Amino acid sequence: MKNKFLTITLIILVTITLVAVIILALAWQLNKNGDSDKDTGTGTTIDEIIESSVDIPEITTNLAGRQFIRISLKIQTNSKQAAEELEKREFQVKNIVIHELSEITREELEGKTGKQAFESTIQSLLNPLIQSGEIERVYIVSNIIQ
Repeated sequence: MKNKFLTITLIILVTITLVAVIILALAWQLNKNGDSDKDTGTGTTIDEIIESSVDIPEITTNLAGRQFIRISLKIQTNSKQAAEELEKREFQVKNIVIHELSEITREELEGKTGKQAFESTIQSLLNPLIQSGEIERVYIVSNIIQ
């Protein structure tokens, strides 16, 4: 009688343990699949990024030397409201970009480091403009220097 009770108890414990392990494995797998839709480490989906981003159409202007540049930007904000405000301020964004480009030479814009520095500068100059959020990132979508 005691041996039968011990066997039943052992079977119940093993069953409960197996069910718990299966539930944890499924939960881990579902969580892992859910994270694959996210942007790299920020917890923001690409749809959210696009919704909170503004396209700045192509700008053609002179650089500090005799060259000129054609450049297009995409500016990512931290909210849809900030993106809407930035769209209204497009003329101010273009003004800031044109002024900044007029002080930069072709050599300063060449290479990865030059482009990253330009993006960072534009971000820091635009952030004070936005009252309903902030600029998270500036992307150079296209550029041609002649």
